[in-house]
Amino acid sequence: MKNGVGVSQNIVLFGGTSDIGQAIVERLVVPGTASLVLASRNIEAAVPFGERVADRFDDLDVHHISFNAADAAAMSHVVDEVVRESGDIDIAVVAQGVLAEGVDHFANQETMIEVANVNFTATMALLYSLANVMRRQGYGKIVLLSSVAGERVRKQNPAYGASKAGIDGFALALDHDLEGTGVSILVVRPGFVQTKMTAGMEKVPFSTTAGKVADVAVKGIASDKKVVWAPGLLQWMFLILKNLPLTVWRKLPI
Repeated sequence: MKNGVGVSQNIVLFGGTSDIGQAIVERLVVPGTASLVLASRNIEAAVPFGERVADRFDDLDVHHISFNAADAAAMSHVVDEVVRESGDIDIAVVAQGVLAEGVDHFANQETMIEVANVNFTATMALLYSLANVMRRQGYGKIVLLSSVAGERVRKQNPAYGASKAGIDGFALALDHDLEGTGVSILVVRPGFVQTKMTAGMEKVPFSTTAGKVADVAVKGIASDKKVVWAPGLLQWMFLILKNLPLTVWRKLPI
């Protein structure tokens, strides 16, 4: 629960090595924050970030939890472990994801299954588990990193786009279901973000950085918005792109 001056006490990041997730957490942790939990598949890789944040705030407790982002059945147990470590959850940032850009899913369908498991199935289970805990608390904010790729799925990476479209829609429906409980979900829709996940890929127009996405997300957390875009111009671009006739859409070089 927020303290007397409105500071969120306990924050958790699912996907503890995510560049965007870390950037959001760096902005959320302020003097008065009591606990930060980093749930990561590779705890060793997340430790330096945790140490860096802890060095800035003497009273901050940082905890690490092992987390398999593809294991949907384990999500409720992971969330229970977070609660045991930190108590109630004020803000949960869900930043797990698999891109698989350029992968030939025709040749290796297991990669497509991994994308669906991580980006949709397991994330859906995680959102439900978090929402269930927060409903009992009577408060809490879930921040989901989605993508503009889900607004209209492109042929270059259909598995990723479809998984993001699915989890984006699910999150908004779950937020609607949570209305009146004190719990809400913020969906963050970035465009192309320069991170280690996209390293080596050719940048596209309106590319952005993890820090800029984090700035947008933190402003959204402080508001009543349900969806934010990074950069904001993409909201209006996709309003047009999403409604183009299919024959026109298929001719675009995107």
